[in-house]
Amino acid sequence: MDKAGLLQPWHALSRWLLPLRCLLCGAPGEQGVDLCAACATELPRNRSCCARCALPLPAPAALCGECQRHAPPWQAAWAPFRYGWPLDRLESRFKFGGDLAAGRTLAMLWRREPMPLPKPDLLLPVPLHRARLRQRGYNQALELARPMARHCGLPLRHDALLRRRGTAAQTELDAVGRRRNVRGAFVVRAGVALPAHVAIVDDVMTTGATLAECARVLKRAGVARVDVWALARAPSPRG
Repeated sequence: MDKAGLLQPWHALSRWLLPLRCLLCGAPGEQGVDLCAACATELPRNRSCCARCALPLPAPAALCGECQRHAPPWQAAWAPFRYGWPLDRLESRFKFGGDLAAGRTLAMLWRREPMPLPKPDLLLPVPLHRARLRQRGYNQALELARPMARHCGLPLRHDALLRRRGTAAQTELDAVGRRRNVRGAFVVRAGVALPAHVAIVDDVMTTGATLAECARVLKRAGVARVDVWALARAPSPRG
């Protein structure tokens, strides 16, 4: 059964029935989220990063070395958090453990971050293949994109960008393997008219291979500007 949209309907009721409780340490939650002040302070913000791919950098720079050598197919990226403790624990529970409370907390944290990019005309979550969707029960990118779309006052389409074939899990592959794995995996639904500026939404950006393939498909479909929105950006595997 598809659990799409489950992060929101029971939110008000759960807040009335249950007090806020930190999902990491069990202490009372604060500021309207299921995190205590101490754990919330540890969240790794991605303040110093590449303007093009959001790669965390030790010092502010316009572009990282990789983007200077090979510009990605998107215009700009926004990833307000780095993929590290304790956000990575919440993300893993949400993505692989079916923990919708963790997903709701992540979505709320994202909404509170200032958006540094121009607003797109449309949000498109990275799609799951139907087999993976049946297995997991929901698309974590879509569940994060829904509240972001409401918060920003933007339209959202989950049916415009499709994953036409299943792929192996990206987590076990290196950068080259990730690019090969997703090559030709996405397609724009026939008959869909896309606006000039769209943003692709995902939970975590690692090498960017999946997002790059989505961006190429959208560019070929006539989209003039593609941005990337991801909750978190993984650091360089080279450290």
